[in-house]
Amino acid sequence: MTRAPEPALFAHALSCEGVRKRFGDRAALDGVSLRVRRGELVALLGPNGAGKTTLFQILAGLFAQDEGHVEVMGADMRAAPVRALARIGIVFQQPAIDLDLSVQANLLFHADLHGLPRKESAARIAPLLDQLGLAERRRTPVRELSGGNRRKVELARALLHQPDLLLMDEATVGLDPASRVQIVAEARRLATQRRVGVLWATHLVQEAEASDRVVVVHRGRVRFDGAPAELMRVAGSGSLEAAFLSLTGTSEQEERK
Repeated sequence: MTRAPEPALFAHALSCEGVRKRFGDRAALDGVSLRVRRGELVALLGPNGAGKTTLFQILAGLFAQDEGHVEVMGADMRAAPVRALARIGIVFQQPAIDLDLSVQANLLFHADLHGLPRKESAARIAPLLDQLGLAERRRTPVRELSGGNRRKVELARALLHQPDLLLMDEATVGLDPASRVQIVAEARRLATQRRVGVLWATHLVQEAEASDRVVVVHRGRVRFDGAPAELMRVAGSGSLEAAFLSLTGTSEQEERK
C-alpha cells in the first residue's frame, strides 16, 4: 500500500483555486485563488462584505464551495475533510470559549475533543500558556480575564493540536490597541519560528503591515496578491491604508463604519 505523504513535504499549508460560492443571486466568492506557504503570514484584507467570512466558513468546513478546489497540507477539503480539518487551527471572530470554566479547563476540554491523552495535553498546555503570558492565570475563570487575554486563550486552544495552518478571522475585533499588537506579534512569531502558515482575515489595514503578503479581496474577487510594499507601489500610494482604499474604491469613512 502507498503511504500518504507526510505533512512536512508540502510547501503550501493552504491552496485555493477558483473558489466560488453563491447565496441566491449574490456571488459571495467569484473565483478566488490564493495560497499560504508554511511559515508565511498572509493578510486577507477586504472591506466588510468582501467575502472574507464566506471563505473562512468554507475553510472551516461549515460550507462547501460551489466550484473550485481547496487543499490543506495536500488534503482535499471535499475528498478528505477530516484529514484537512485536522491540520487547521481557527480563532473565530465571535468568542467560542466557556466563560465559566478556567483557562486550563477550557484547554483540556478542547484537547479531549482532539483525542489527546491527558498527559500529552498537560505537556502542550503549559508551554503555550507561558508563551502567551497566561501561566499565572491558568486556574482563573475565563470570565474574569480581559478581552485580550480571552483571545490569547482562544489562540492557545487553536494551537493545541499543533496545526500547520492557523486561520485568524477578524481575531482582534473589540480589543484595545495594545492587545491587538500582542496578538499580531504572536501570529508573526508562530509563522517565523514554528513554520505555521497563517491566514489573517481583517479589514484593519494596520494589522496587514506585519504580513509577508497581502491578498486584497473586494466583492468576492482577488484584487491584489503580493507584498505590502508592492501594493503601495502598484497603487502609487505612500501608505498601505491609502493603497487599500484606492484599490477597493472604498472611502475612508465607509471603511471605518
